[in-house]
Amino acid sequence: MKLTKSESSSSSSSSSISDQTIIEDNEKTLEMNKLKINSKCSYYEKFEEACGFKFIDICNFENFVRLLYRPTDPANLGVTRALFGLCMIVDVVEERGLADIDIKWGDSWDCHFPLIHGMTPLTLPWMIVIYGIMWLGAFGIMLGLQFKLSCACFVIPYWYIFLLDKSYWNNHTYLYGIVATLFWCTEANKYFAFDAIHDKKVNKTVPLWNYFILRFQFFALYFLAGLKKSSKEWLDGYSMTNLSRHWVFDPFKIVLTTEETDYFIVHWFAFIFDLTVGFWMLFDKTRLPAMIFCTAFHLMNSRLFSIGMFPYVCLATMPLFCNFDWPRTFYSWIIFKRNITISKSMNIMKNCFQSSVKKLINKETNGIANLNEYDSQKSTMNITKHCESSEKIKTIDDSKMNNNKAEKVTKKQRFVVSMLLLHVGLQFFLPYSHFITKGYNNWVPGLYGYSWDMMIHTWDTILVVIRVHDNETNEDRFLDPDIWVQSDRWVKHGDMARQYAFCIKNNILRKKEEALSSNPIIKERDKWARFSSNLSIYIDAWCSLNGRFQQRIFDPNVDMLTVNWHPLKHVSFVMPLLTQYNSYRYKMNDIQKDVYSWSNYTDVLFVADFPSRSLENYIGSDFTNVSLMILEGKVAYNEEDQMESVTLHKGSSIDVKTEKFHKIQTISPYPACYMYTYTNQTKQMLDLERKIQDTNTKKQFFLLQELNYKIDSWARALSHLANAFFNIVYDVPMIRRVRIKRDA
Repeated sequence: MKLTKSESSSSSSSSSISDQTIIEDNEKTLEMNKLKINSKCSYYEKFEEACGFKFIDICNFENFVRLLYRPTDPANLGVTRALFGLCMIVDVVEERGLADIDIKWGDSWDCHFPLIHGMTPLTLPWMIVIYGIMWLGAFGIMLGLQFKLSCACFVIPYWYIFLLDKSYWNNHTYLYGIVATLFWCTEANKYFAFDAIHDKKVNKTVPLWNYFILRFQFFALYFLAGLKKSSKEWLDGYSMTNLSRHWVFDPFKIVLTTEETDYFIVHWFAFIFDLTVGFWMLFDKTRLPAMIFCTAFHLMNSRLFSIGMFPYVCLATMPLFCNFDWPRTFYSWIIFKRNITISKSMNIMKNCFQSSVKKLINKETNGIANLNEYDSQKSTMNITKHCESSEKIKTIDDSKMNNNKAEKVTKKQRFVVSMLLLHVGLQFFLPYSHFITKGYNNWVPGLYGYSWDMMIHTWDTILVVIRVHDNETNEDRFLDPDIWVQSDRWVKHGDMARQYAFCIKNNILRKKEEALSSNPIIKERDKWARFSSNLSIYIDAWCSLNGRFQQRIFDPNVDMLTVNWHPLKHVSFVMPLLTQYNSYRYKMNDIQKDVYSWSNYTDVLFVADFPSRSLENYIGSDFTNVSLMILEGKVAYNEEDQMESVTLHKGSSIDVKTEKFHKIQTISPYPACYMYTYTNQTKQMLDLERKIQDTNTKKQFFLLQELNYKIDSWARALSHLANAFFNIVYDVPMIRRVRIKRDA
């Protein structure tokens, strides 16, 4: 079939239109693809600009290893190492206790609470030697002198002392040991160190992972503390009550009440700060305001709490998050400013000489001008030299980075990065590993140390009764709970209470042996002779957690010497926390305000007890107007000279006589709650004495007091080292202080 001319022309035009449409569609598709590619490129560029590395560097393990082994300027790392070492020098003397080592470790009667049961401290002279080695290691870390050996001298004694007594554990105690161990693994002695001066051939770069692992550790410090503060106890404002009364919160109290400052600033701001500040310090645009807030936060903590060098360690390590070469830039800026100052001083001298003879003016002007030109050229040359060196370092880094991309990753590098990732995972796991180590749990999970429960749990202990029962004579003796310990941390942990019970038994039998062998008093010898070695020890401790009722933490009928305990099993003798009365804390707060309004010296004490349990209490003459009121449940009240008990129901009250024992037994089928109200005469007398003392004497400035304390501490530390030397070498007897103790 043949087409006409008109038909053929129309068909050709239609085909050309369709081809043009296809071309336009293709062009639109290309433009869209270009936009997508450009958007992806801009996204990757923003990621690289914000993070300092490319996204492809973390896409697989090989690239990640190359990234962590990227050559990096060691300047920041070296300065941070020196500052950390300086903080540890002070810490060894103060919080580790070298200044008071004679009190801390010198008494063989004192009970300690090692993590590994059976560990015992060395004798006092050798403990001083261990402290001296640790102190020497801290000096070496600060100076960067024999760095690896110095780290070993510090880290090994540090962890040994750490394991010797759990009662001294704090989160920052654990942090110092971890950070010192991480520094030991780095090459932090390549800048601002004696090792860098002596070794001219050393490579002046460090792998990036040296910064990565330390930055992670301090990021985890803040972030994990923030996660722990997400608990209901913290966010409801029960963890740190009345903290806002301190003077550091005075600026906030201009617009907020004391209660609002406690709730919003102490609790909510601290929660948000800890949770986010680590992220803000990672990025250039937010780092400066984050560091300003961080500095203010740690300075406030240094005034609020007795936590040693922890705020200053955090301040000293904040520069880790800055650029790697900031010390070099800062040094160059100092040199530049010095040269400008010299030029200005020379100009001033030039103006002074203008009043002299005209020839001298011309000569001096020309000479000074030449000198100014020379100085400006010199300063410009110094800046140019620094810029060239920086560019050279960057060029070397870039070339090495590119070479690393081409080079194969070694097995050693893979192993090191694997260990780093294992450490990262372990640090996130340990604070939540208490479902495994159940033996160290009480009302809250875990030991205080690696848990990052910073100030989340506030404990208040009012009563600890230790009853030593002689199973052969069926006699009871009561022991002062502070007789052989230096803190009450053991009261809150079942494993420590059990350790203390065994220590008590050993000390009692030791006292018996000494009394029978050397005591000339016949009555004393007879008393100890009747005391058998078949003992049982019962501990009845009353504690309050975060403003709750005072209640028993241990079962008072359990013999601590025979109870079963295992680090991986639940502590069977810990009494449950009475969480069903948590809502009472609102009412307790209102009752407290009402009681405090009666007088400056009236107070209230809230108590809860389990069914069929009884509290025997003695109230001395220091308290007056004592009354008992039942809030929940039913109790039977009985005084020591009463034949019959009085039954008290919810809402009923009774006056309590002082200077005699009384007994309160819970007879309701559920826990009973009651409160004592009283007037504290001792507090009134102390306030009067304090007012008289304040009017007659002037207080020293607190910074001067701290300075005097530090000078005395260092003098005692050096004295202990000298005494230990003479004792070990020349067998000179040790001179040590003794804690004042009451008789057992």
